[in-house]
Order: sequence, then C-alpha cells, then structure tokens
Amino acid sequence: MKDHPVAERMLAVALAGLAGFVDAVAFIELGGYFVSFMTGNSVQIGTGLAEHASAVILPLSLVALFVAGVVASSLAVHKAGRFRAPATLLLVAALLSAAAFAAAEGRSWIAIACMALAMGSENAVFQRNGEVSIGVTYMTGALVKMGQGMAAALRGGGHSSWFWHFCLWVGLASGAVAGAFAFRAFAMQALWLAVAASLIFALAALLLMPAVKSPDL
Repeated sequence: MKDHPVAERMLAVALAGLAGFVDAVAFIELGGYFVSFMTGNSVQIGTGLAEHASAVILPLSLVALFVAGVVASSLAVHKAGRFRAPATLLLVAALLSAAAFAAAEGRSWIAIACMALAMGSENAVFQRNGEVSIGVTYMTGALVKMGQGMAAALRGGGHSSWFWHFCLWVGLASGAVAGAFAFRAFAMQALWLAVAASLIFALAALLLMPAVKSPDL
C-alpha cells in the first residue's frame, strides 16, 4: 500500500470493510462458506473431498464464480482509463443489487452467485501494470506484510509500513461485524446497505483517484 496516496489507502480500507460486510452476510446465509475469502473455500474443498465428493460442489462453485468476477471486471473496464476504478465499483453495485433482488424473490443461489462475482470484481479497483496492487477481499498477505513492517520498525525503521496493512485488516473485520448485525436485522436485504456503500465509494474513487493508464492484460 505504500506506493498509493493516503486517499487511496483510505478507500482501500473502506472497500475491505465492504468485502467483510458482504462476506459475513454470505457466511451466515450459507452456514460456513464465503463469497470473498477463497482460502477458506479452498480448505472446504479439501476437507470435502476427504468426506464425500458432492461436498466440494458449493465451495468449488464459489471459487469459480469469484475468479469469473475478477476476469469479467478486468475485461469490462480495460479501456476505461481514469474511470476504471469507479466503473468497477458501479459493476460491484449492480451485481449486489441483482443479488438483493434475487434474494427477495427467493432465488438464494442466484443471489449468492452475484455476491461472489461482485467480490471478485471488487479486486480490480486497484491495479497497476495489469496486476492487483491492493487486495481488498483477502487479508493473509496484508497480515504478512504487517508482520514484516513490525519487524522493520523494531529494527529502527518507520512505522507506517505496517500501520496501513493493519488498517486494512481492521476494515475487513469491522465490516464483518456490521454485516453480521445487518443480517440479523434485515437478512439478505442487508445487501442494499452494501449497494449504497458501493455507490458512495464509486463517487469517492472518481474524485480521489488520479488518471491512470488502462492496464495491459
């Protein structure tokens, strides 16, 4: 995150919160599966294979949908230039809206599919040279970098190298707490709060993020 301006780092923390919110809603609805934390689903695939082959269908489908969201959003906004980030977040908002509508109609699996696609798409917000520069839906790498930054600080280095990775993790964890409470109050219709947040973040990205070259894929 150190290569990004402070405004972009703050937006990344907010987007991590969005991912935590949506993932918490999905986790409760699905009883232990994720739409953004693919490491967890990958473990579920492994343990499912050890128990019964059919147990891998759901987590494997979620992984495939997440990857499809990454691919689709990267292709869709490839030529968007400085509008790449806000366009990506508008796509996220559209997918989450579709999920909320589907849930209201009782089509929960369509809703979950749209949520997984949305979380994959969200990772296209921060790209440099065609690669993700800040992952906003997974925290393992951020925690490793935070630990490395802490070690550097203890050796006499600066503290900012770990602070923002810590903020990223706090953002996701806080979003998960909010998502759990929102699900208790509104069930899957809590996704409308995520839609509103996505639209706000799209506007923030338009105002805060500078002009960028379209990434080469």
